Amino acid sequence: MSRSRAQRLIREGHVLVNGQVTQPSARLRLGDLIHIRLPETPPSGITPEELPLRIVYEDPHVLVVDKPPGMAVHPGPGRPRGTLVNALLARYPELADVGGPLRPGLVHRLDADTSGLMVVARTPEAYLALTHQIAERAFTKVYLALVRGYPKPSRGTIEARVGRHPQDRKRMGVVSAGREAVTRYAAKRVFQGFTLLEVRPETGRTHQIRVHFSALGHPVAGDAKYGGRVPFLRRQFLHAQRLGFRLPSTGAYVEFVSQLPPDLEEALETLAALPGTAP
Repeated sequence: MSRSRAQRLIREGHVLVNGQVTQPSARLRLGDLIHIRLPETPPSGITPEELPLRIVYEDPHVLVVDKPPGMAVHPGPGRPRGTLVNALLARYPELADVGGPLRPGLVHRLDADTSGLMVVARTPEAYLALTHQIAERAFTKVYLALVRGYPKPSRGTIEARVGRHPQDRKRMGVVSAGREAVTRYAAKRVFQGFTLLEVRPETGRTHQIRVHFSALGHPVAGDAKYGGRVPFLRRQFLHAQRLGFRLPSTGAYVEFVSQLPPDLEEALETLAALPGTAP
């Protein structure tokens, strides 16, 4: 059980200490009797759909999927179908009992227009093990991102809190009241007007990479929401290329690699053909 869910259960009165409703801030004493009443999980209402899935790895406990661009991870308002979760439930119905009812099996997410690797838990035990690794920052997550301009220094760390944008609630932004967010990056190749970066987010805030580089004045190419619109891309150039973690079943560390999708390869070829670009 995640800490946030435990706190929510306490606030909603589902946790009793010595027969009394308690608060998340209460301190326990030796001999206290704790009673937890788990509310019934409401049905998700998510419709399983037979959709193409690229499964990179699977065992009885976890799946690693290579998500295509343009596919949302889970249903949302006005988008009840066609998501990764719809497809996963059709192939792996046992996921309905893992994690939250609206995001079954999910321990992390990718934006709809971000492609690449995700791990999905198949059992409650694997879900707990993976969420613990994420909380301990024990996952390896490496993205490829093409950004406008030339970030200085060419290798560095961005530490800026990320939260809901105060003027536009549909966007995130660098805000003092936001949550801690840390992004490491290194330049891989420089093009005319753009830089290809290897990016390692140490935290997993919503839109973190996109927000951090936009705040630096180097938005992700193709990212219309955060100022990176370009004519040669129809979505943001952001790809979850590498993913590493410890298997819940054995503790062995595994790492997976995803090839850059054709649309992003074509974008690099377009830039490489421009005069003045180093080979």
